[in-house]
Amino acid sequence: MGMGAVILVVVVIAILASALRILNEYERGVIFRLGRAIGVKGPGLIILIPVIDRMAKVTLRIVAMEVPPQDVITRDNVSIKVNAVVYFRVIDPFKSIIQVENYHYATSQLAQTTLRSVCGEAELDQILAEREHINQKLQTILDRHADPWGIKVSTVEVKQIDLPQEMQRAIAKQAEAERVRRAKVIHADGEFQASEKLRAAAEIMSTQPVALQLRYLQTLSEVASENNSTTIFPFPMDLLTPFLNLMKKKEGQ
Repeated sequence: MGMGAVILVVVVIAILASALRILNEYERGVIFRLGRAIGVKGPGLIILIPVIDRMAKVTLRIVAMEVPPQDVITRDNVSIKVNAVVYFRVIDPFKSIIQVENYHYATSQLAQTTLRSVCGEAELDQILAEREHINQKLQTILDRHADPWGIKVSTVEVKQIDLPQEMQRAIAKQAEAERVRRAKVIHADGEFQASEKLRAAAEIMSTQPVALQLRYLQTLSEVASENNSTTIFPFPMDLLTPFLNLMKKKEGQ
């Protein structure tokens, strides 16, 4: 085989290699013919016209993109750092190539500016307590702006909120004061319920003297059950009243 035949074989192989493309199931190719977009092909084997056709490959899988920490000043003038993660996917490969130069970079920049804007419109307590609402608002705004690019933003999650040291101490003091307040309220409520029960018991004993004596005997039995060498207890005068009256009658006689 001569040198000319070898060169011809190499040229044919190079042309076939540039003309054949294989796309995976999750990939699509936007075909440009002489600079004009003619459509989307894939998956599988794609045949291109060498030199004339060019293909831009697009993946349809979900992309998890981390938004770097952003300096945010909340509506109540608190400086914080907030970062997030955005989950999105390409639903229209044609738009993702034609409408925007780099949809990854564009989505990242849009997510950063939107995160600063949304967190800056809320107060610190709202950002900490209503994170789900913040996530939903971010997802709605990003999805609306990315839709013309053929991008679907499915989820946005705020990952971490960094507070200044003085603000962390203030929040800790506030939480401690709230716990003390709850403890005092619970203690006061228990004292009130106990006083109500004691008042009801006193009313019953005032109308039924026998109930007081029975309670006294019950207390004696409880004290006597303890292993005490000496027990001192008060003796109600009501129990001695009959004997005192009897002694007065005898003295009068």
